[in-house]
Amino acid sequence: MLDFLGDPAFWQYLSIPFVAAFVGWFTNWVAIQMLFYPVEPIGKPPFFGWVGILPSRAEKMAQITTNNTLNKVGTVKELFQSLDPEKIAQHITKLIDRQLPLYIEEIILRENPTVWEMLPEMAKSRIIEEVRLQLPATVHRMMEDLSVDVEQMLDVHHLVLHQVLKDRAIINRIFLSCGQKEFNFIIYSGAILGFLFGLLQMAAWWFFPIWWQLPVWGVFVGFATNWVALRIIFQPLNPLQIGPYVLQGLFLKRQHEVAASWSEIIAQEILTVENVIHNLLYGPKSTRSQMIIRKYIRNIVDEVSGIAKPVIQWIVGLEHYIHMKEAASDRVISLTASALGDTEFKREEAALLKTMLSDRVKSLSSESFQDFLRPAFQEDETKLIIIGGILGL
Repeated sequence: MLDFLGDPAFWQYLSIPFVAAFVGWFTNWVAIQMLFYPVEPIGKPPFFGWVGILPSRAEKMAQITTNNTLNKVGTVKELFQSLDPEKIAQHITKLIDRQLPLYIEEIILRENPTVWEMLPEMAKSRIIEEVRLQLPATVHRMMEDLSVDVEQMLDVHHLVLHQVLKDRAIINRIFLSCGQKEFNFIIYSGAILGFLFGLLQMAAWWFFPIWWQLPVWGVFVGFATNWVALRIIFQPLNPLQIGPYVLQGLFLKRQHEVAASWSEIIAQEILTVENVIHNLLYGPKSTRSQMIIRKYIRNIVDEVSGIAKPVIQWIVGLEHYIHMKEAASDRVISLTASALGDTEFKREEAALLKTMLSDRVKSLSSESFQDFLRPAFQEDETKLIIIGGILGL
């Protein structure tokens, strides 16, 4: 009665859905790996090597990150204000103040060492104290001026692009932080869907045991599992009530969870206070921001000189006096950029930005929110599905 159990053909027949499940899992796993890895090219892509689809399009992905996500959660001014410019001003003031005598001496000695050496200690101390008194208010007003028209001075797209090209793996971390669960679903759903398609294949083989069915079904399973998985992740776009059940794309259901993870990586790795201020001071739009800083530093030098300004200009020479003001401005710009590398301060600033970004992402519509992960597939969705079909063969 159970003689068929000893028939190899029976076991071959029974193995069809299990083989299809493996094909579905394997093709989806390979497709996801090809999406992200390797970060750096191996061989000579695209024909004699490979590089992950997302890292290979770092510039395009940076543009998408700026246009499809950052621009939707806040303006440049709102992003900058979330970092608390007043707190930044206080931090810069504190760090400059620590070494203020050294900085002043360095600048004056560079322009006219004789004058500084001839000054009595009381005069030197008076200059240092006068600068120290004016520094907090000056840096505060300077930061206020930078905040007013920050859109004209801070190039967020350039900032994002610079960070992405410096470390292409950031793109992977952004999309994986948002969609790790969805990528895992694509992989494991391949096995489930592959098994179900395998049952159909088994039935077809029962009625039409033709040799070419196996490779054809392999291509179909590899193709269909990727296609179906992508649809389940992003569709329906909005919640769809069917009786007691609510259907919605898996990724879209996790909006609040994704908001936290996406905001964290953006705040800690891309829009750090150090990167933002560096772009403000040295980026493509920095001419105006440097002009603002130079204006305030020149004023400090003139005010400290006071009524003795004409005499000082006569002693050191007008050209050296102007150079001294420019040297002071350059030093402040340099100190401002370097002062924000403190780990604890960066962590505090990142927490402020993360809170703002997370709140904004949570409030987005489903149409806008899907752009946080959809571009990872949209650029090469057809390619990924075709790769799945080829691997299934």
